[in-house]
Amino acid sequence: MFTELMPLLHTRGLLLTISLVEGDTLRATVLPQKMLEADDKSTTTPLAITGTAEELDRDLPQQLIEFVGAHLQLQSTLSSAKADMDAAAKAAREEVRKKITKPAMPTKATVPEPPAKPESDPALSLFAQSDETQAESAQQQQGGAA
Repeated sequence: MFTELMPLLHTRGLLLTISLVEGDTLRATVLPQKMLEADDKSTTTPLAITGTAEELDRDLPQQLIEFVGAHLQLQSTLSSAKADMDAAAKAAREEVRKKITKPAMPTKATVPEPPAKPESDPALSLFAQSDETQAESAQQQQGGAA
């Protein structure tokens, strides 16, 4: 009976009670103890088996093997799930930290291009003077000043 409990005893303490229920009927209860306050309640689920002394002698070792196996598998699954969640949370924090600390580098798609200079076409503007008109105006101003 104690050999079957050893794997679970390596991870937590156990409370073992045996009581007389009525007549020749006994109840054996194995209660795993919490190791930390943060322990999941499912890891402290007790095993209670009721029967005569002969039935308990015959069936209790197999029940303990199954009980211990289920508890160890549950602890392993919970540890794995917690590790996965911690890793995911760490990755998310790193991603946020990268976004915050890295200044956004402009890309060609986001950088506006300067507007193209329109070619000057004197015929398009009502107020634009042609090169000849400008030259005549300059000569007149010089001739009048001399």
